[in-house]
Amino acid sequence: MLLDEAKSLMEKALQHVNGELAKIRAGKATTSMLDSIRVQYYGNATPLNQVASLSTPDARSIFIKPWEKSLVSEIERSIINSDLGLNPHNDGEQIIINIPILTEERRVQLVKQAKHEGEQGKISIRNARHEVLHSIKALKDEGIAEDEIRKGEEKIDELTSTYTKKIDDLIANKETDILHV
Repeated sequence: MLLDEAKSLMEKALQHVNGELAKIRAGKATTSMLDSIRVQYYGNATPLNQVASLSTPDARSIFIKPWEKSLVSEIERSIINSDLGLNPHNDGEQIIINIPILTEERRVQLVKQAKHEGEQGKISIRNARHEVLHSIKALKDEGIAEDEIRKGEEKIDELTSTYTKKIDDLIANKETDILHV
């Protein structure tokens, strides 16, 4: 049961890292870059994809077509105020975002950001490992055999290694994607 709990926590950490890496742009336009954008819609901060349709007609642009024309300026303001560094243009009915070609310096920054996200995921995995190891050691006081405790510790270490490698693979793939010109 403890291993299932640890696996669940580690899987969540992996999914979180995967989601964060999807937000890091690798030179081509994707609608997932805008997942963090919230728009004021009738007084509520609403995700952009719930008030507009998003599309990428080519590798360098994103089109945002609001479902209500009155939201064009609010969406544009939200994108400008975000930390994404994008410059939207509106034609009165839709918003067009042209994605600039990444400079070598920006690519290096994005690789560092990806590695940072990976390290945060690894920290979450190690924290899950630590919690389970603490619980396993507590079982020793309840009279569980030391062989069983050692087996549990080995299994949690294997699980930790597996998920750490998965994060390393995600980071390596993202780094290749970012550095590919």
